[in-house]
Amino acid sequence: MRLRLPAERPAEPPAGYKIAYPMLSQDGTRAGFTGVSLGGALPYGVLDEARCVYGRRHRPPARLCDCGFHCVHDRSAAEALLCTAEHRAAVLLEVAVLGAYIRFEHGFRFARQRVRTVTVGPCACGAAAVALADAGWGRPGRRALAGSCAVCVRGRTAVSPAGFARLAGEGLRVQAGTGTGPPGAGGPPGAPGPPPDGLGVPELVAEAALLQARLDWFQTQLARLGERGPGAPPR
Repeated sequence: MRLRLPAERPAEPPAGYKIAYPMLSQDGTRAGFTGVSLGGALPYGVLDEARCVYGRRHRPPARLCDCGFHCVHDRSAAEALLCTAEHRAAVLLEVAVLGAYIRFEHGFRFARQRVRTVTVGPCACGAAAVALADAGWGRPGRRALAGSCAVCVRGRTAVSPAGFARLAGEGLRVQAGTGTGPPGAGGPPGAPGPPPDGLGVPELVAEAALLQARLDWFQTQLARLGERGPGAPPR
């Protein structure tokens, strides 16, 4: 006798949590994510369908394969993964489980997903992040991003959390977690995520801090160029 799993037909899509790396296209017009383990080679958008990472022609999630999107039930279990050294630069995603799914003890493996909320962790220096900046690695045609404060962003390619949400589309909400660095480096602690109809005070503060950091960097570069011009004092 073949054992069949019980069928579920929930009234609302189940919710789950996972971690991922935010990605920005080379031309800076599209935003998305890539996984931290098995699916890291297949970047995905806010609303996307899973593909088999092994190139097989079945529809995820196949019972005899590992393909499909993965998430856990408990937010704290996903946050615990951010403590490992290799995942410190990842972000926390809250996702809606869509399409066919297989339920496990700790989470789901499923066919489609919608990323609802992104929580960006603090900058590597410990200050609250005001931007998502080039992390120094990526995939062909895509740059990986990581949370950065206004001081550390400097001249790197970067977008504000609100800018990333606009590029990603589909009503995505991006919020910055609190940092442990000096006060004033980012938005106010515990600030809510972006409202659905526009930008609030935390998002405008982040935009202003990012612009100020870029202006400071350009002024530094201009000052260095001026020192090398004719009549400049010896260095």
